[in-house]
Amino acid sequence: HRDLHSFPTRRSSDLINPPQSSILAVGTVRKEPVVTKKGNVRIRSVIRVTLSVDHRPIDGATAAQWMRAFLEVLERPIRLLV
Repeated sequence: HRDLHSFPTRRSSDLINPPQSSILAVGTVRKEPVVTKKGNVRIRSVIRVTLSVDHRPIDGATAAQWMRAFLEVLERPIRLLV
């Protein structure tokens, strides 16, 4: 028996199955070099997420707004408590 950590997925994308209108695919958190705003390279935890949306019931702009809010929560989870 292997758990999910035995097969780390860096990036994922999933298919929408009716009656779903969207699906969020989440990869594994990994340590990667990242260039900071000041131009320095630091090792940071990075996660890749992909939102697939059926544009018939959900407008793409609405999906983009949702994704922006979701990423803000991931980047600053303390905001959930405020």
